[in-house]
Formats: sequence, C-alpha cells, structure tokens
Amino acid sequence: MADFPVIGDVSETLRSVLSNGLSTLTPPPTVEVHDLQGTISAAPAHVTVCLYDVIEDPSAKNRPRQKRPGPGGSLLIEKPPMALLLRYMVTPWSGTRASDHQLLGRVIQILYDGAIIHGQSLQGGLAGTSDALKIMMSPIPLQERFWLWQAVQKAYRISVTYEVRVVNLDAVESQLVRPTSVREMDFHAPVAP
Repeated sequence: MADFPVIGDVSETLRSVLSNGLSTLTPPPTVEVHDLQGTISAAPAHVTVCLYDVIEDPSAKNRPRQKRPGPGGSLLIEKPPMALLLRYMVTPWSGTRASDHQLLGRVIQILYDGAIIHGQSLQGGLAGTSDALKIMMSPIPLQERFWLWQAVQKAYRISVTYEVRVVNLDAVESQLVRPTSVREMDFHAPVAP
C-alpha cells in the first residue's frame, strides 16, 4: 500500500541509489535530498537531489476501480491509486568545474544503467513491494532551468533533470457494497387499444 509518505520514499530511494553508485569515487561525495535553500558545502563534494514538481501521470488517468472481497460476503470497491510523476533536479557541488562535470557524468551513468529501480533498492514504505520506479532523463528548456534557480535565489549551476514514474498513491476512499444475489424482473404486456 503506497500511502502519503510515498513521495519521501521515492526521494530517499533516489538518494540511496545515487549514493551507492557514487561510493566508488574517491573521496565519495555526499548525496542528499535538498531544497537548495541555504548554503551547500562543496567540501566535501555534494550531489543534491531536489524535488521540484509533482503532477498526476496523465498516461494512467483512466484506470478502473479495484474490487476485492470485503467482510460478510460484501465487496470493497476502491478508487485506483493516483499515479504520480515526480520531477527532480540533480546538481553536483564540488568546488571545481571539472569535478562537477565528472560527478554529473557519473550520475547520468548510474541513472541510465539503473533506469528501473525495484526490489531491494526501494526504500521506506516501498521496500518489500513489487513496485518499480522508472527513471528517465527529462530535459527542460534552458529558460525554465534558469527560473528554477531564480526561485531558490541561487546562481545557475549545471544540473540534470529527471522524471520518476509511476509512483502510486493509494486512495483513502472506499465503498462497501453487497453483490446482487437475486434479481427479479417483471415484464408487462402492452395493453391493446
């Protein structure tokens, strides 16, 4: 069941995957989920994972309601989970342009090789589920990237943007119904004039 903490679980999963992949570098950078507010240290090197947008995934909009057995022979009818698409900006902070470029290249390599995250890589409430997160590079126009940096009141930095889908957020609302066991139909012959 993917309850409301699922967005944080996805962010932590992404952080964990990047941290494990970057651990081969010497020295390994610190990877953290960050809102880009305040000062970000470049010593030691950091890689920030910033969630900047959450939208409903339009490709999964018309999924049918789910039915499962309820108490006493009834049926529990639930809305399908809301499919979310999360957008992240990943930024290296190392202190030198060359190191930033190397870190960014390694991040891209990790997320390309591990474009589907599942199984033991999932963190939090996603751990132990059959869920799979699909990660895809999703470049945004340069102007929008500048707007993102202006929004956090920082100078533009080289970064890369990704979409993570399908993140399912379960509905809270459900309806308990009794199945139809007997149906009576009555037909009347038309009255002749």
